[in-house]
Amino acid sequence: MTNAYEALFIVDMSEGEASVKANVEKFKALIAENAEVTAVNEWGKRHLAYPINDKNEGYYVLVNFNAKTDFPAELERVFGITEGILRSIVIRHEDKKAAAKTEA
Repeated sequence: MTNAYEALFIVDMSEGEASVKANVEKFKALIAENAEVTAVNEWGKRHLAYPINDKNEGYYVLVNFNAKTDFPAELERVFGITEGILRSIVIRHEDKKAAAKTEA
């Protein structure tokens, strides 16, 4: 069984543009290998709401995908150990049809 997820991650821009592109491509490829990617939105360089590790800017990427239930935990683990990732979050989207049935 697969579920719909979205992963948002912020890449540290202090290492240069080549490092940013490498990290973005690494995670897009990792997700594509293990899941069905439905959308990729590169929001680009944004000012952070508050400093993270003394950084004020980051490169934002949002990836929507469908995957088996074990992959998001592995993705979060890889985000956590990757140099250059300031923040990341993986969220499961609830099935709107299932949510409507439980509310009724």
